[in-house]
Amino acid sequence: MDGPAVRPYHQSMASAGMRIVFIGTGEIGVPTLRALLNSEHELAAIVTQPDKPVGREQQIEPPPIKRAFIATKTALLQPVKIKDPHAIEEIRALKPDVIVVMAYGQILPGDVLQIPKIACLNLHASLLPRWRGAAPIQAAISAGDRETGITIMYMDEGVDTGDILLHRPIDIRPDDTGGSLHDRLAKIAPDEVLESLRMLATGIAPRIPQDNTLATYSPKLKREHGKIDWSEPAQAIERKIRAFNPWPGAFMEINGRHLKIFSASIVDFTGQPGEILKDEKLIIAAGTGALSLNEVQLEAKRRMNAAEFLRGHRALSS
Repeated sequence: MDGPAVRPYHQSMASAGMRIVFIGTGEIGVPTLRALLNSEHELAAIVTQPDKPVGREQQIEPPPIKRAFIATKTALLQPVKIKDPHAIEEIRALKPDVIVVMAYGQILPGDVLQIPKIACLNLHASLLPRWRGAAPIQAAISAGDRETGITIMYMDEGVDTGDILLHRPIDIRPDDTGGSLHDRLAKIAPDEVLESLRMLATGIAPRIPQDNTLATYSPKLKREHGKIDWSEPAQAIERKIRAFNPWPGAFMEINGRHLKIFSASIVDFTGQPGEILKDEKLIIAAGTGALSLNEVQLEAKRRMNAAEFLRGHRALSS
């Protein structure tokens, strides 16, 4: 994407550290928040979502950001809705120079975006304008993209539509899962946010408008989105299995029960879509080609390899 040139950063140009408020919830933001805590910047507060019931037993648990930093002395805010006037006033009272947002899970209202003296920055796990929205990591793998990355943008009131400060691309590996790509993006994000803050402090940060004609959107995923459509090509299903590992999980129906699929390999077999071609391996026919399932988990059972699963389930029907 074309945009204004940025002069190289020199340490001698740096100004004093800035006052930062971090807003985030998900695990992907933990390394970035740790980097901010250990930087020259002053972390005024952490804003995250409230503790919520999790899992089958619905036990109340803190969000990953709180769990990772509960022992710090940094102020912690957990508003139910960040658009609540009281929450907005609490953040305004912190008088931040910059607000840094990553994987928060709520849309920030305009009143919050206007609070920082310098900018409200969002770290997004794609190369915007490709894959705006809630599930960019899964979308990139599912679509067969060869690269993705971290985008740092100036936030506006749209969904990931703000001007771009910087891009940091990385390759998507042929064996990447949603989990492995998530972790690699989490690791590169801290350097990019610290570089962005250096550019803001020295007055050399660009603002590059997004080309809306190139935008794609990744909606929020639910468990039901993981159901496999065996009429699709084997290549597309294999990518989906990797993309949806670990969340929301790809699955098929076997004997009326969900069989979660963690990994699979494309094989040169043919059959009716969804037909089980089993011998020593669990092979399922797709629209074109077939998949040999590698790791699976039947409802209420442990995760196992397909050969082990077959030994205990001789009579199968999809």
